[in-house]
Amino acid sequence: MTTSEAHRALDRHVRGFFSGHPVGTATLTAPVPDPRFADLIAMTAHYHCGPRHGHLLDVGHSLPVGEPWVPGSACDHILVSLPYLHGPDLEVCHLPGGHARLLWLLPVTSSEIAFRREHGTEALERRFDEAGIRPLDLHRAPVV
Repeated sequence: MTTSEAHRALDRHVRGFFSGHPVGTATLTAPVPDPRFADLIAMTAHYHCGPRHGHLLDVGHSLPVGEPWVPGSACDHILVSLPYLHGPDLEVCHLPGGHARLLWLLPVTSSEIAFRREHGTEALERRFDEAGIRPLDLHRAPVV
């Protein structure tokens, strides 16, 4: 996907949001500002509503980034999750004429995605809790 394709996908997604239709949208939490994070959100929007893909992402779904989400990180996938860091009040945003559902894009590793495919999302989230991961750690170690 080119940058212009990603930006067009994000534009379509944002226009849908502001047209008053219920739309799922995603948030990426990071400890530092980086333009690459906007590209990740655009890539996710393209994957979610792009003309050739049409994969409707929801909690527990994942997508490959194709490279570490930041240089030197082991995380090269995104897991769509509930916005645990921000609490349940962030998940549903009521708007005039509809609502938006905000989901969290959590950077994860290939091994964590393989574990999730075999054992399920809840089992992976338990591993995250047991390991006490810091989701904002750009270079956290895999839990599996």
